[in-house]
Amino acid sequence: MNPTLGALTGFVSWTLLLLVLMEGIRTKLVATKAVAANGFTPDNATLSPFMQRLARAHANCLEGLPVFGGLMLISLLAGKPSLTDPLAYVLLAARVIQSLIHLWSTSPAAVTLRFGAFAVQMAIGLYWAARLLLGVMAQR
Repeated sequence: MNPTLGALTGFVSWTLLLLVLMEGIRTKLVATKAVAANGFTPDNATLSPFMQRLARAHANCLEGLPVFGGLMLISLLAGKPSLTDPLAYVLLAARVIQSLIHLWSTSPAAVTLRFGAFAVQMAIGLYWAARLLLGVMAQR
């Protein structure tokens, strides 16, 4: 498996893992009758701060997957994974780090670190988009 495909699989898997964790905790809350089955909001606003952060970390992955995953998929479909391979695992690591920091804390220092991890992803995404666009334009 090349790095782009591996990182894309990792991104999707990380997003799924956060969802499974959230739904596992929600299931426990329903089973213990701490929350009614219909008592959840999408952002977990009525639950613990950790659950609220977990919902947001999962939503961040869902928001980023079409953009960053889309760029990886485009490079694979175009037969140009060499454009994304070198930074694919860096992007995945930055995504996982962003999520873990989000789960850990919302202190000013943590938010700054979390943004740094997101900034890495944005920079990689912009770089990939530019390279992919230049490649398309060069083929004309």
